[in-house]
Amino acid sequence: MPLRLALYLDLIRWNRPAGWLLLLWPSLAALWVAAGGFPGWHLLAVFVFGTILMRSAGCCVNDVADRDFDKHVKRTAQRPVTSGKVSTREALAVGAVLALAAFALVLTTNTLTVWMSFAALAITLVYPYAKRYVSMPQAVLGVAFSFGVPMAFSAVQSQVPLPAWVLLIGNLFWVLAYDTEYAMVDRDDDLRIGMKTSAITLGQADVPAVTAFYLVFLAVWTWALWSVVNPWVWMAMLVVALAQVAWHFSLIKDRTRDGCFKAFRLNHWLGFTVFAGVVLGLLR
Repeated sequence: MPLRLALYLDLIRWNRPAGWLLLLWPSLAALWVAAGGFPGWHLLAVFVFGTILMRSAGCCVNDVADRDFDKHVKRTAQRPVTSGKVSTREALAVGAVLALAAFALVLTTNTLTVWMSFAALAITLVYPYAKRYVSMPQAVLGVAFSFGVPMAFSAVQSQVPLPAWVLLIGNLFWVLAYDTEYAMVDRDDDLRIGMKTSAITLGQADVPAVTAFYLVFLAVWTWALWSVVNPWVWMAMLVVALAQVAWHFSLIKDRTRDGCFKAFRLNHWLGFTVFAGVVLGLLR
């Protein structure tokens, strides 16, 4: 049992929390915006634990879908499913249990949010296969990783107003930025095995495109929230966020594997910065 537990924890990337943090910060920011401040402990718990559970379930599905590709990529060759330490059936069973636990949390909200959770699940299941057919599958991931935004509004307001969709679109550009950095790490391997990624599609335009994606993300969220948050707090947040964008540019400009992977792993700090700007900007 201790060995199986260790394998399951590796399967869901338990020792790499950056993945669920990338999902968490925009969802929590949307919760605060939708509630006009602290959303209450119940919804906070639902979205924190639901995010961790669904990201973990997504890892299980992704590893099963990519098991024949991952064996050809040095960074992923030793993942539990790819290496044969965990069977595909076992991985899917673990993912199903985690997804059901997340769904149980959603059931404590309202009907609209429950229905939206099915759409979120569908997008999560589609993404691993998009990498075979879509030239920029990061856009599909962007929708999946941004769907917590309209769900947050739904959970608080029992409706999804236009600003929620604007924030989703803005967040999609952030996902495009950091997942392109991630794809830049494996570009050589992905070219060899025929995987489609934004890093391959963008080619030599990858670095300026990533920088532009970051700027569009910050611009859209600024436009959507300017009349809601304290402008001085938001401007201070933007200074910190733009400094991080410049740092990311310095890390990826030479397209080294280590630099691009470090840039990807640091993205949760940018998400936290924007979340902090929202929370502090809504204080009265």
